[in-house]
Amino acid sequence: MLVIDISGIKVFAHHGVLPEEIERGQEFLIDAQMTLVEGAADTDDLDATVDYAGVAEALSGIATSTRYNLLETLAGELVAYLLGLDGVQEASVTVKKPGAPLPVEADWVGVTARRRNTPAHD
Repeated sequence: MLVIDISGIKVFAHHGVLPEEIERGQEFLIDAQMTLVEGAADTDDLDATVDYAGVAEALSGIATSTRYNLLETLAGELVAYLLGLDGVQEASVTVKKPGAPLPVEADWVGVTARRRNTPAHD
């Protein structure tokens, strides 16, 4: 099993339901993990695997191009993108909101979406 991890992608966006979150925006952190299909590491060729630089850029673009009320929706969109990549068998994305308005002190609030590609049946 081959797993690619990308941790701490920083984006500034306007996700949330409170008026001040929508108006001012805030920083979000994105962690992604992709389990690749067998054979992705059989050659030393970038075309045989997933280009993590391109993935990081795409995740950032998705997170900043559309406004979401819920982190759950954003995480679902991001993991769906990963599962659409050739060679990705399963994926997990965590979206963290360090500035979440909470009644207690916390480092961040996050939502994780995990999904797996199901094999096609003949």
